Formats: sequence, C-alpha cells, structure tokens
Amino acid sequence: MAVKSYLDLKNEVWDTGKCSGCGACVAVCPADSISFDEGEQVTGPKSNGYCKQVTDSVQCGACYAACPRVGDQPKETLGNYLRMVTAKASFEIPHRQSGGAVTALLTNALEEGLIDAIITVTEDRWTMQPSSVIITSSDVLIQQAGSRYSWWVPLLAALKYAVIERKFRRIAVIGVPCAIQAVARIRSSDNDLLKPYGKAIRLALGLFCTETFDYTALINGKLRNQYKLEPYDIRKLDVKGKLEVLKQDGTMLSIPLAELETCVRKGCHYCTDMTAVLADISAGAVGSPAGTTTLIIRTSTGEGFVDSAIRNNRLTLGTAADSPAIEKLASAKIRKNTRNSH
Repeated sequence: MAVKSYLDLKNEVWDTGKCSGCGACVAVCPADSISFDEGEQVTGPKSNGYCKQVTDSVQCGACYAACPRVGDQPKETLGNYLRMVTAKASFEIPHRQSGGAVTALLTNALEEGLIDAIITVTEDRWTMQPSSVIITSSDVLIQQAGSRYSWWVPLLAALKYAVIERKFRRIAVIGVPCAIQAVARIRSSDNDLLKPYGKAIRLALGLFCTETFDYTALINGKLRNQYKLEPYDIRKLDVKGKLEVLKQDGTMLSIPLAELETCVRKGCHYCTDMTAVLADISAGAVGSPAGTTTLIIRTSTGEGFVDSAIRNNRLTLGTAADSPAIEKLASAKIRKNTRNSH
C-alpha cells in the first residue's frame, strides 16, 4: 500500500478544517517543511512545498502517520483505566490549578530521575500569551504551575528540539486530548521516522478538555472588548462546562461556552475525546471536590508515576472521583461534535 504524504494530509485534514493544531506534523517532518504561522484564528499548518516523498520519491509519510485527525475519533467517555482517584499536592504550589496533582507528579518524576524533560505549555504572566516550553528543573516547573491549556498552542512541535537537538530520552508530554492522540500514534507507529520520538516519550499525561480557544479572539475579541478585562486582571481561567474567569480581585466571571463559539478553534469541533482516553494518566478538575484533582490512571506506567509520588510524600490521595459528573460532560462533547467527525 502506498505511503500517504503531506498532500494527503493537506487534502483530508488541513483543507477540511479538521486540524487540531497539535504540532505533531511539524515535529516529525524530516525536511522541516511544515510550520504554523502566528496570528489570529490559525486553522492549520503550512508547507513550503518541499516533501521528500513528493519531491524526491523518498518514502516518508511521517506527518500523516502522526496526525490525530486521521481515521476515527475516540468516542469513549472514560476509556480504559486501572483506577480513578482524587488527589492533591502534598506541598505548596503558588499558582496551582485545582489540587496541583499534575505538578506534584511531575516534580517527583524529575527529582527521582524518572524523566529528564517535560513538554508543556507556559504563558506570559502579564499578557497570558501562551507558548510551548521544555522544562528540566522541578523549581521551574513549580514556578510555572497553573492552567494554560485553555489556549491553543502547537505543543508537539517542541518534540523535535527535545529529541533531536537536546537528545532527551525520558520525556513527559502534558497536553490536551488531541496532542495525546498524536503521541499515541507516534508511540505505536511502525514508521521508522517516528520511532525515535516514540521511544523518547516515557509518560503521556492528558488533560480534560472540552475545547481550546484562540488567544487573540478570546482576549481581544471577547474579554477585552466585551467584558473590559485586561489579561493582567485575570488570575486564572478554567473550563468546566463554561469558562470561569477568576479575577485578581477574587471575584469570578462565568461565561457560557455558547457565547464563545467564535473564539474556539475550528478543529476542536471534530474532537470527541474529553478525558484523553489514550493517555497514561488523565487529569482534570471535573469530578473532584474543590482543591483536588481527578486522576484517571490508565496504564501500569501511569500507576508507577503515581505510586512513586505518593511514596515520596509529593502526592496525597483523597476521596473517590465523581465519575458520573465526568461522563456527563464527556457525553455532551461526544454528542455535540460527532456530527462534525464525518
């Protein structure tokens, strides 16, 4: 069977508006021919037109093999898992999101040498402008803690620098479901060009997600113009069936998601995975009491990371998670987006 090239990916995903913007194709392209422009409502990547397969007849197909929008989308609410718990960090994290359990897990993993790098999202504290980042220090990780996953960032584009340039071999990737789907495709692929990336990813930690927002559209088009909010007025954003905006003065603004449709990335309308069912561990605030995090431990790898953090007094488990609450929100996402997946 012929290996599909970027032209097939462009035809099936980029040009149809299905692109998740995860950045996997950027990372794995051996010719460095794929990139994302910065700007308002970027719907997909661009290519400079050079492709080893199309131009030089050298078999490649890396970008197509890594794309999470190729093939059927997961339609499970919870997916397979070993156990589901609530948890919180056992130490102080200044900008912690919900229970800080994700930061606690990763801090322990760095300090214990279980991982040597984390690919995650950071933001400018003043402007809230997001970007991908590679973190190798627990001190930096704790300083960067907090939710930035409401914003779109081509997160996995950083994989190339982490694996090829920096030679990291024990990487944790923290991302929303589309990025975790791409990681799963990379890990399981028999494409030789993807194998170095797959072998280097030790942990896939997925975050609950209903959709992600375009930074410019949400900040300038909605929060600044309509609600008279500047980025520096905002302490935290969280999506729990609505957008919750915690202001610096401690007051809360809740915005229905229906009001934010023009700010949502077009590709999000094709995603039916809220709980990152292909992760080693999934995490989110839904299903947990205030001040704690829901952890869905899916694999033995994920369980090993959690157990290590508990053993080292970095993570404390709480009550059982409210799985019906998670399923309700996940089912709503599936119903809403299933019609767009075909």
